[in-house]
Amino acid sequence: MARGDLTDAQWVRWEPLLLKGKKQGRPPIWTKRQLMDGIRWRTRAGTPWRDVPERYGPWDRAHDLFRR
Repeated sequence: MARGDLTDAQWVRWEPLLLKGKKQGRPPIWTKRQLMDGIRWRTRAGTPWRDVPERYGPWDRAHDLFRR
């Protein structure tokens, strides 16, 4: 966990608020927690989406979740 990422206690409060996937099939490669940390990192740093570190998953997946 990097500095500024969600703690376990914070994640327990956030997780029920996120949308549930409707599709069946393959499980996602990147967890919503990683993507949420990427969204939070990007808004804190004020950088373009393409500069989100890879540890948070692909920038376009984080951006899609942010838009939803």
